[in-house]
Amino acid sequence: MGGHPWFYFVAYQSDISGALQELRRREFEAGRYNPVLWTPPFPVDVNSPAPGAQHASIEEAMEDADADGTRSILDMERISDTPDYGAVAPLPNEILLDLFGTAKPTREMIEDSDDLFEMLERGQGVYIISYQDDQPSEIYFAGYSYD
Repeated sequence: MGGHPWFYFVAYQSDISGALQELRRREFEAGRYNPVLWTPPFPVDVNSPAPGAQHASIEEAMEDADADGTRSILDMERISDTPDYGAVAPLPNEILLDLFGTAKPTREMIEDSDDLFEMLERGQGVYIISYQDDQPSEIYFAGYSYD
């Protein structure tokens, strides 16, 4: 079957872990996860389907999704310094420079990158701080589902 890519932009906050948990809660409450939506639509915006949560908790949704995963940010439970399953990790500056030519990419640079998903493993995610006018603007979370 293969992994399904997922990605989100959220407003920047210095607490990356807090931003991750807020995003997980938002997407759970909207019901944008497998098995409610077999493949949630990306990019997520105000017009995206939001059938509402169909499970009592994120953990219950993850259990129900089984080996496929939720095909969403719900599968990413924590922040890690290095790539790991069930976690999002920052991209090292060397990779940011390779991908974008800068360690402070803009949202447009991130959106235009075709190479980012080629380096991601299933069941893992990354985050990138996007910049506007040389200031942190948004956090980009991206990854692949387990299957």
